[in-house]
Amino acid sequence: MTATGTLYIISAPSGAGKTSLVKAILAGDSQVRVSVSDTTRVMRDGEQNGVDYNFVTMQTFDRQIEEHVYLEYADVFTNKYGTSKNWVDAQLVSGVDVVLEIDWQGAQQVRNLVKDAVSIFILPPSQAELRSRLQGRGTDEQAVVDHRMENSVGEIEHYAEFDYLVINDQFEIALQELLCIFKAQRLRQAQQQLRHEKLLTDLLVK
Repeated sequence: MTATGTLYIISAPSGAGKTSLVKAILAGDSQVRVSVSDTTRVMRDGEQNGVDYNFVTMQTFDRQIEEHVYLEYADVFTNKYGTSKNWVDAQLVSGVDVVLEIDWQGAQQVRNLVKDAVSIFILPPSQAELRSRLQGRGTDEQAVVDHRMENSVGEIEHYAEFDYLVINDQFEIALQELLCIFKAQRLRQAQQQLRHEKLLTDLLVK
C-alpha cells in the first residue's frame, strides 16, 4: 500500500492572511495542493477562473448541491462557496496533501465526513491589525470592511473546534509554523509505516 494524502482545513476570519499563507505553502511544498472552490461571487481584478476559484452561476451551484457534488458548501456574505468531493478524493488517493480554505461552517461539515482531517485556525494578532489589513486591501468599501469586522468575532469564537492555532503576527514565523504542522503529520506512525513498509520488514528480520 502507498501512503495517502492528508486533508487540511485552514480557516480564519477575513483579513487574517490565510490566502497569502496558503500560497506560500504551495510555493514551498510540492506535496501540497489547494482545492479550487466553486463560488457564485463576482470575479475580482487579477483573478483567474479555474485558478483562484471556479466562478459559477447561482443556478449552477444550486443544481450541484442537489447532485451532491460538494464535500462542503457555505453561504458567505450573500455568496456561496463549495468544494468538489471527487477532486479532493482523487488527490488524496494519489498521495497528495490537500488544503481546503474554508470558513468554520464548512470546516464543521468536512470534519463530520472526514474524521482524520487536520484543521488549522489562523488568528490575527489584534482587532486593530485585522482592520488595518482589511482596509489595506483597497478592494472593499468601508461598509464592507465594517461588516467583515463585525463578523470576525463570531468566526473567531469557533477557534476551539480546530486542532491547531497559528497567530499570523509575523508572516514568516506563521508560515514556518504551518509547514511544521504539515511535516509532522507526514511523520506519524501510520503514514511512515506505509511509506517504509519494506524497510520495516527488513529491520524486523531475526
